[in-house]
Amino acid sequence: MQSSELTPLAKPDNSRNAWPMATPACAHHCSDLIPTERVTAQAETDTSKGRIVWARGKSLWYLGHTFLAVVVAPFFITWDAVLVFVLLSGITLCAGHSVGMHRLLIHRSFSAPLWLERLLVWLGTLVGMAGPFGMIRAHDMRDWHQRQTYCPPHPSHGAGFWRDAWWQMNCEYRLEVPPRFAIEEPTASDPFYRFVERSWMAQQLPLALILFALGGWAWVLWGVSVRVFVSLTGHWMVGHYAHRQGHQGWRIAGLPVQGYNLPGLGLLSFGENWHGNHHAFPHSARLGVEQGQTDPGFWFIKALETLGLAWNIKTPNSEAPREGLTRVSEAR
Repeated sequence: MQSSELTPLAKPDNSRNAWPMATPACAHHCSDLIPTERVTAQAETDTSKGRIVWARGKSLWYLGHTFLAVVVAPFFITWDAVLVFVLLSGITLCAGHSVGMHRLLIHRSFSAPLWLERLLVWLGTLVGMAGPFGMIRAHDMRDWHQRQTYCPPHPSHGAGFWRDAWWQMNCEYRLEVPPRFAIEEPTASDPFYRFVERSWMAQQLPLALILFALGGWAWVLWGVSVRVFVSLTGHWMVGHYAHRQGHQGWRIAGLPVQGYNLPGLGLLSFGENWHGNHHAFPHSARLGVEQGQTDPGFWFIKALETLGLAWNIKTPNSEAPREGLTRVSEAR
């Protein structure tokens, strides 16, 4: 079946919320740009010609939860509310974001029944980053930029700590002529995913009502706003450092952006800290590929396999190595 092409980002205006990016000495046009599975350059696409624009809805969403988490929630702190925060964070980040959104929906690194796939993706939506199509787009556009010979500072996490925090959680990088982006069938036309995509922010409301009925405002604040704030901030911090420094077991020759592992964060990130491994083997359901690399997300997938709910699980050797992949050190 044909792919469903989503509407490309509009050309940004010249408002005070738009920052022009420095143009490299050699611009990179369509003929030089490497396509990925879902992203293909148009005739006039140039990765150097774009602006960082304030994304109002995304920014207000994050800043609103930040205010509730940092200013309001401390006045409602109870041991049971904190426990709700910990449990819901673990479920949504591990089963939802790492396994459902990232390894299953985006990379198809394993197979699962459709009802379970939808459940895991819905849990990933509760993390509060975006809906299923928004997550695919954000991931794939960043990946596409990072595969080119020139990657702008926004998708490369090339800015300093505070500027990158503002850019990633409150802004978007918009090219003058964006590439074509298409999500494959049957995902693009799945009625459940289309509904969740349209209402992804509102998906917090059923959970909030349940939490309010069980524990009042304390449970709502800690189970929704504190969780969303911590999840989004933590996700950005892992992405920021995993593209700048850390342990590197592999390198992709010719690319300006490399992935790094962040040892010691396996349990907190559910395996997403092994980003150097992920750059090397993006198809693999297992991110902690070396001995001693903790990967709870993969443990969860193996548990599903034991129950007959996961199959076709890909590992680093399931596909041919990426072009230019070289071993640079012994992983630790």
